[in-house]
This record gives sequence, structure tokens and C-alpha cells, in this order.
Amino acid sequence: MIEKTLRLLGIYTLYERWLERTVSAGEIPQHLAVILDGNRRWAKSAGLPPSQAYRYGADKVEDLLRWCLKIGIKIVTLYVLSLENIVRRPSEELEEIYRLLMERAERFLKDETVWREKVRFRVIGRLDYLPAEVAESLRRLERETMHHDRLHLNIAVAYGGRAEIVDAVRKICGAVAAGEVLPHQIDEEVIERNLYTNGLPKPDPDLVIRTSGEERISNFLLWQIAYSELVFLDVYWPSFRKIDLLRAIRTYQQRSRRFGG
Repeated sequence: MIEKTLRLLGIYTLYERWLERTVSAGEIPQHLAVILDGNRRWAKSAGLPPSQAYRYGADKVEDLLRWCLKIGIKIVTLYVLSLENIVRRPSEELEEIYRLLMERAERFLKDETVWREKVRFRVIGRLDYLPAEVAESLRRLERETMHHDRLHLNIAVAYGGRAEIVDAVRKICGAVAAGEVLPHQIDEEVIERNLYTNGLPKPDPDLVIRTSGEERISNFLLWQIAYSELVFLDVYWPSFRKIDLLRAIRTYQQRSRRFGG
């Protein structure tokens, strides 16, 4: 009600513009990671089925893409579906998420913003845990945009931070067994080359945002966020606004990043 009143008065728009000017004058995070949390609780509070929440949440991803392009963020990583979600969520809920993933993959391929702004999509996670048609739809999105380079949009699906590290260790063990790497040569750089985020211009996020008010990492990018700034917002993902993004970036800019120094 308060926000609606502010919109009618035009104060909301003025505040958003002021935030944009303030943020643009500071350091913009190169890599933003977002834990998209609170969809089901938003649906419950709005008296809607969870399926509607995921659809609103998918629309919000498209909004976020446009906001990041305007602000100048170069890499965005979204935590969409965890391995734990696949095991624990009801099948009908997962089926809706899978439908949305395929639908939005096709939609992005036809989105003129993706082609005009050279947005490159990358899917990180164990895609073999997904239905074959869902995995192929996401892989096609990767293939079709692989030559784009202005904004990297990473979608973490069937993802788990511990699983990512396990998969990296397995690959390294295979390289050791093949004589390609000696045990004493294994260092942080070798591990990073075998993570899902290998090849990104900046694999480690500068800023991690989690919506919904929960203050947990929930097995997300465990290796990469060692020195990331964390911002927890008390807003459900479908209700996430541009001013929430701008406020989080302003918080990031106000912090002193010492990286252990």
C-alpha cells in the first residue's frame, strides 16, 4: 500500500533515478550472482498456486537482464534449481519448472535484446539429472549464443556447490591417472580450471544477492564466493524491483573489500 502511494506521488520514480545516479558514480560489480528465493512463499501470500509464482519469477529474470545491461554488469549467475530441489520438490512442481525452462530458452532465442546486446547463455550443473528434452533445450541456448560476449548469463540448474567441487576432483583425478597432471602440481588454479565456471572472464562473483529474507548460501558457488560481498534482501524473488538491485549495489559500493589484506 505504501509503495503504491509512493508510485502515485511519483516519489518512487524519483528515488529510483536518484539511486541510478548514485550507483553509476561508483564501482559497478563485474559479476553478480543471485539466489532466486521465495517463489512459493510469494505465491502463498498472494493466494496463488506455486506454478504462478515460477512464471512471475521467470518474468523477473528478463527484467533483471535488462537492468544489468543498462547498469553495465558483465556477468550474471542465477541459482534457479538445486540438486536438492530435484530430489525434494513435488513432481508436479518440478514439471512446471521444467516447462518454464524450455519455454524461456526458446523465448530467449527469439529475443531481439539477446542478439542486439550479445548475451551469452551458459548452463552450469549436472544436466544429466534433468529430463532429456529440458537438457537439450538449455544446451541449444548455449550453442546458439556461444559467440556472444557482451553479457554472460549463467543459469545454475541441477546445481550444487559441493557437487561442482566433487566433479572437479574427479576430473583432476582422471588427469593424474592419465599422467597429465602430477599430484604436487595441483593448486587453486588447477581446481578452478575444472569448475563449471571455467572460461568466464571473471569466475568469482563480486556481489551475491539472496532474496526472501533467508541468510544462507544454500550450497551455491561454494568455491567462487570466498571473497564475495553478500547482501540478503527481505523481498520474495517475484517482487524483486530495480530499486532492490540498486540498493544492493550501493551496499556493495559502501563496503571495503580487502581480500584478506
